[in-house]
Amino acid sequence: MIIAQLTDIHIGFEPDAKPEELNRTRFRATLDRLVSQPNVPDLLVCTGDITDRGDAESFARTAALLEGLPFPVMMMVGNHDSRAGLLAAFPDTATNDGFVQCAFEQDGLLVVLLDTLEEGRHGGAFCTRRRDWLRGVLEANRETPTLVFMHHPPVVSGIGWMDPAPGEAWIRNLEAAFDGMDQVQAIHCGHLHRPLATSFCGIPLNVTPAVAPLVSLDLRPISGELPDSRPLITTEPPTYALHHWDGQRVATHYEKVCDWDVIAYYGPHLQPMIREMERERVG
Repeated sequence: MIIAQLTDIHIGFEPDAKPEELNRTRFRATLDRLVSQPNVPDLLVCTGDITDRGDAESFARTAALLEGLPFPVMMMVGNHDSRAGLLAAFPDTATNDGFVQCAFEQDGLLVVLLDTLEEGRHGGAFCTRRRDWLRGVLEANRETPTLVFMHHPPVVSGIGWMDPAPGEAWIRNLEAAFDGMDQVQAIHCGHLHRPLATSFCGIPLNVTPAVAPLVSLDLRPISGELPDSRPLITTEPPTYALHHWDGQRVATHYEKVCDWDVIAYYGPHLQPMIREMERERVG
């Protein structure tokens, strides 16, 4: 099974841009690549910040671009979204106790989508109701390999203006839900607009870069009292993730969406190399 992940699309950042806003152009290019690349996903998960302002028009524009994809799409909320706006545009989205989150099993893998939104707050949230729901799902599926998606990374990356404070209440709630749940193979997030590989509660945690423009990689301390002209946002290419489940483990691949040249094709001249590699694997 292959699960594609797109995150941080931010449709509506420039709603009146002509002929088309940059974020929509980047989203369209990413969808075109996702459909044309050779690894057909079984599912696409969009892990939040679908829109920039949570407005109905931006959600409707997003829904129009997703129409006709040859695989199902599951939507999640980020801090720039609104639950009401998302559910109006995507009425089939699963909810639980008023939150946009769910869990389902496919091909022997439990996939959990979490809602980390507190409307009006930039950073993450995960209340005790969500904690108890997640703990119950994981307790009931201790023998099932599990993959978790959420918008906000519950970790400190070093990019200070995007990070939570260590030990925030919502992070402690997540820690309580994940404690001892060694069936969770990985957690995949968005929000940071940059790639990141780390761990949370002993579980591998990765961040998929944004479809919208990326956050600059700058780990120096930052102060709200001292605007120092550092770059904050860059035009690095949009990126998507493919999470490949082979029945035993999840392997994650990232691809940037940009122009590149192919310098080698698999023809008869490279067949001996491929055969030799095959022999090594069974030797």
